[in-house]
Amino acid sequence: MARVTISDLAQWKKSGQKWAMLTSYDQITAEIIDEAGIPVILVGDSAGNNFYGYENTIPVTVEELISSSRAVVSSTKNALVVSDLPFGSYESSPEQALETGVRFFKEASPQAVKLEGGIKVIPQIKKLIAAGIPVMGHLGLTPQSVHALGGFKVQGRGEAGNQIIADALALAEAGVFALVLELVPQELAEEISKKLTIPVIGIGAGKGCDAQVLVTNDLLGLTKNPPKLAKAYRNLRVEMENAITEWVAEVRNGEFPGPEQSFN
Repeated sequence: MARVTISDLAQWKKSGQKWAMLTSYDQITAEIIDEAGIPVILVGDSAGNNFYGYENTIPVTVEELISSSRAVVSSTKNALVVSDLPFGSYESSPEQALETGVRFFKEASPQAVKLEGGIKVIPQIKKLIAAGIPVMGHLGLTPQSVHALGGFKVQGRGEAGNQIIADALALAEAGVFALVLELVPQELAEEISKKLTIPVIGIGAGKGCDAQVLVTNDLLGLTKNPPKLAKAYRNLRVEMENAITEWVAEVRNGEFPGPEQSFN
């Protein structure tokens, strides 16, 4: 089976088929997500506060995400893999964005990259696309700008929504193949989804989007304090703690290793 392509996503938009995207930063999680049939995997800079132990996404480096992207790409067969361009790796100029994008494509081989921002990053987007690097956009709450936005809060309420609409239309015109809308009012997200011919992927943006994305740690119940926009479908944090506690007890009691784990 061939990998999902951006052409597939475009066709799903036309047919009204909804789909899901999840994050991954490592081999094992990527394998599981791919085998579960998720069509798009995001190697997000959300690795900062979900994998590397940082307070937010800002400290994440190009080298860290290239390493994670390489692991995800090499351990998947079906999903389209999108890599985030981290903070500081594309804002300065279109040339900087292209240099970073080329590094990702040559060293990790994702099928696309994602960057944050509206009209101000259109020169970067055009430069990447002209070089053959597909780009996914990201509007609304843009975590790399969390300090400028005053924290993690809903964006685009009231008249502020007009700027997000303008940015979304401009990004689509510039050639992005899909757009993430994060933490925006559901009515605004639905309006944008209807206006654009490209897929709109929501996270904390309501049901009116063409697709939904979650951080895998949130979905699996691994996150200690998950955000409101997430839903935990399992509680793997408790399951992991219980498994470790049971093993420690068996080691202390001399039950592990047993005959099954021993050799003659």
